[in-house]
Amino acid sequence: MHDLIPRALQRLRLLFAPGTGKRRRCRPRRHLFPHVHLTLVSCPSASQPPQLPRHRSPYGLHSPLDGSASVLVRPYLAAHEQEVALIGARKAAA
Repeated sequence: MHDLIPRALQRLRLLFAPGTGKRRRCRPRRHLFPHVHLTLVSCPSASQPPQLPRHRSPYGLHSPLDGSASVLVRPYLAAHEQEVALIGARKAAA
């Protein structure tokens, strides 16, 4: 196990350095499929399907979002509040 550092640096150089260019292709690569140009034509007699409304980002709204209007509740907070209320009821009963 001699010269560990130079061997490690040589491997890293081979891994990250650009190639020498010796293995480049001699001729340009031919495309497997020829280029096809398509033209889409719409049929005027077909009825247009109903389109969805455009997406609106909530960040683009001018009014701030109301967090209290949301029905989302963190379950651990609800459990903690119930536990505090239960302890308070026990203390009041004693």
